[in-house]
Amino acid sequence: MNEQPNQETHSGRPDPHPAWVQVVTEKVASLRYGVVQVTVHDGKVVQIERTERTRFDPSRP
Repeated sequence: MNEQPNQETHSGRPDPHPAWVQVVTEKVASLRYGVVQVTVHDGKVVQIERTERTRFDPSRP
């Protein structure tokens, strides 16, 4: 993933919704328990990781 968080639109203004925001939104929406981690290098999003946890209720068989 190599999108820049401040990509410019045709108007020359920063894009308020860069591509990585959609990826993070989808990963969070599909997650019940876990972590979405965004890695940034030099002000740019370079990686997004999703770790899902499965929880068990010990009182249920």
